[in-house]
Amino acid sequence: MRQQKRLLYFLSHPIQYISPLLTELAKESDLQVYYFSDASIRGGKDAGFGVQVKWDVPLLEGYKSTFLPNKSKKETLDNKFWELINPAVIKVLKRETGDVIVVHGWSYASVWMTILAGKWYGKKIWLRAENPYNQEIKKSKRTLFLKRIILKNILFKMIDKCLYIGKESKKFFEYYGVPEEKLLYTPYCVNNAFFQLKHEELKSNRDSIKTELNLPLDKKIILYSGKYIPKKNPLDLIKAYEKIGSSNVALVMVGEGELRKEMEAYIQQHNLSDIYLTGFINQSSIPKYYEIADVFVMCSGMEETWGLSVNEAMNFAKPVVVSDTCGCSADLVKNGENGFVFREKNIDDLAACINKLISDEAFCISAGNKSKEIIMDYSNSAIVRNLVEGLNNSVQ
Repeated sequence: MRQQKRLLYFLSHPIQYISPLLTELAKESDLQVYYFSDASIRGGKDAGFGVQVKWDVPLLEGYKSTFLPNKSKKETLDNKFWELINPAVIKVLKRETGDVIVVHGWSYASVWMTILAGKWYGKKIWLRAENPYNQEIKKSKRTLFLKRIILKNILFKMIDKCLYIGKESKKFFEYYGVPEEKLLYTPYCVNNAFFQLKHEELKSNRDSIKTELNLPLDKKIILYSGKYIPKKNPLDLIKAYEKIGSSNVALVMVGEGELRKEMEAYIQQHNLSDIYLTGFINQSSIPKYYEIADVFVMCSGMEETWGLSVNEAMNFAKPVVVSDTCGCSADLVKNGENGFVFREKNIDDLAACINKLISDEAFCISAGNKSKEIIMDYSNSAIVRNLVEGLNNSVQ
């Protein structure tokens, strides 16, 4: 039996999308996970949702993990550099026998500590990042100049492998000078097995689920799932729904956030009906909303580096309408096959794309089936396979 290679995985905090990956990865490698914060385990007010959030799915099962003390004493995480300061990582890497370290991004001081200490102690450093090229090139010349200095000339020189999540992510690394031999594909994904199991359990009960959720039985459902915050452009979808103007359609917006009052005011001022703002819905309950949807829409703009709720919807065989700014649009949407890519902030374009689906039931169903076919390639098993192969090739 081939000896498993030791992999050290450093993350800011337990994340509901990544924990299932770690569980699978632990079966194929000698995995040790280190967390810089326990914020998601304790629960607390989420800055985006604006409400108390504690995930109701297991985050620590199936793999070995350790929490490192955070000297910054921050109770919540908002992607600020000094929110995570974990000097204990230096002692950890001094004694650790693992040869390969994985870190995510470069937003926190502790990530830089991990990279520098790892290099000092002779470890190989692998970095996974979400940044899409199509958003990067929209930034100011000054920002791009500074990032070329920091990323191309400093950070990426220390990295042995850059783990990209999709087409735009790969272009991002290439833009900053990372050669092909240092790139490793780790597709961005959700726990497909969980969502597809829920789809099988729920698909014959759509009417009863609609009744349970107090949604109309006789209307097609346009679904949004995400925070009500500026980068998600939730008002754009409300305006597109208004343009569609169909009496047999309802809009369900799963989420919460700072734009709720503005959204409610627009709905009231324009006398719009059949729009449902659900509030925060946890992971165990959200499958019901995906199941009753006819079309899923993500209209996000800058900073939506991927859009994992698109993955979730596709596991339920839903056609998707996604903005051209979203990081996932180049990978997950085959235009005219499983949905459409529309021009961000173009309300007419968004409304037209949705209308093409809800007005043609046969196309809507076939597009949904195509979504489920496409999403099979974006799985935890694909990531594990590529990581383990890369690990075996790196550590002889």
